[in-house]
Amino acid sequence: MGLEIERRFLVSGDGWRSLAGPPQQLRQGYLASSADGITVRMRLRSDGQAWLTLKAAADPTGIARHEFEYPIPTADAEALWQLAPHRLEKTRYALDLGGGDWIVDCFSGSNQPLVLAEVELTNPDAVLDLPEWCGEELTGESRWANAVLAYQPVQSWTPEERQRFGLA
Repeated sequence: MGLEIERRFLVSGDGWRSLAGPPQQLRQGYLASSADGITVRMRLRSDGQAWLTLKAAADPTGIARHEFEYPIPTADAEALWQLAPHRLEKTRYALDLGGGDWIVDCFSGSNQPLVLAEVELTNPDAVLDLPEWCGEELTGESRWANAVLAYQPVQSWTPEERQRFGLA
């Protein structure tokens, strides 16, 4: 059983860009989700690689999740994309930064201008030196989960909510 240990942050500014690798375009379609955090999604990367993933909460803080991920044929991913009732698109950048496996996701479409950073850790208690461009920590806050953003994108939030997070 896979276990993903991850912290998430709202990104402030462009300081991360000097650490970024090449962009990867991602499409994610959410096929099923539940109120207790179980999701089934397909992910299709612009290079044609695709995966089917099931995620479920592993602890009450939201920092650790069970993750089962399986490669699938591109044609299957395209068919699942068409079937997915909730979708999102984003550009992902892997970062050359210590302390864990860092990525930055720049969302497009109805989640634009949202930019989130995630760091995968080896254990939930890992000490982390946060870069200056990491803003508010969002770990465990369900409204920032990709599955929720696919269903309730930031452009559907009230102007006050968007402004509070610098997304207006």
